[in-house]
Amino acid sequence: MTSHPEPQDARASSNPFFVPPLRTERLLIRELEETDLNSCVDLFVDIAWNNPELTPEEDSAQRLGWLRWTIGGYRQFAQLYQPPLGERAIIHASTGEFLGLVGYVPSFEPFERLAAFGDNAKAGRTMELGLFWALHTKAQGKGYATEAAAALVEHAFTTLAVDRIIATTEHDNLASVEVMRRLGMQIEKYTKVHPGLQVVGLLTAPASINSDTSRAI
Repeated sequence: MTSHPEPQDARASSNPFFVPPLRTERLLIRELEETDLNSCVDLFVDIAWNNPELTPEEDSAQRLGWLRWTIGGYRQFAQLYQPPLGERAIIHASTGEFLGLVGYVPSFEPFERLAAFGDNAKAGRTMELGLFWALHTKAQGKGYATEAAAALVEHAFTTLAVDRIIATTEHDNLASVEVMRRLGMQIEKYTKVHPGLQVVGLLTAPASINSDTSRAI
């Protein structure tokens, strides 16, 4: 699956970590905007990731704070030459419908205790570049999450020169585990109870990409 960058703005020519809007066969993946507020609120209510104790007004105000922080992060991370962390909108390319979110996120856990990372039972936490995705329930089961995540994986490997990328979820989130499998991730599982880090998907850059001289940092 190949993504196609949209025309780039001025940041693209001056910053190697800038992520332009990406197009896939069915999707547009772009930075969030303040006009996406209601779409984001609806998404988190739909998938029950909101705080039910808040009133709709309180929930919207809280989400607006997060949205502005995310939007500001695009610029701040770029200025500091840091990884392009933050969620991005998944838009249906034909209809313009807001389907959900996908993005790069930091993951700070004892990954080296897993076999794929070295099988060191005493290892402490290390930072890894992770993937995040969340889709409206009506958009699930259609391959959108895999398509969007694959676009970010390709960009991470070919443009950002990342060697590996991970995703984490809970044991009972079978849909997310299936997305990991479709992305070609190696699946690792923690046997002990570990909130937020029960299943880990690991994907490493293909040898053909690593040998590409244009990928040199």
